[in-house]
Amino acid sequence: MTYAPDASRRLRRVFVRGLELQARLGVYDHEHETVQRVVIDLEMLAEDPDAPHGVGHDRLPRVVDYAAMAAHARAVALTGHTWLAETLAEKIAVRMLGAEPRLAAVAVTVAKPDALADAAAVGVTVERIRERP
Repeated sequence: MTYAPDASRRLRRVFVRGLELQARLGVYDHEHETVQRVVIDLEMLAEDPDAPHGVGHDRLPRVVDYAAMAAHARAVALTGHTWLAETLAEKIAVRMLGAEPRLAAVAVTVAKPDALADAAAVGVTVERIRERP
């Protein structure tokens, strides 16, 4: 999933690609016994109050902090064992939406690059959207 920025709706795209870590993920016995390499991609659709024509202040508080979002993903992935990549992606997406009120939507991809010897990676992408009143 790739979000497109949409200035008319005052939305920008923020992303983190290739966040690589060692996590406990999977349903097989050998996946319960040790950590494995997991690669996480984050795509966020964030509010952009200066769109469609302006330029905002050049200061961190006005934007979504991608390092903070990566830290949330890392914290979720490194907590305990998760059976399904789908569940891990969902947990990450929900945490990100809870942590950053400017996010309208989040897509999280969880990939296991070493799961199949003859494939570059296996994984899943999930999307979660903020409910607006």
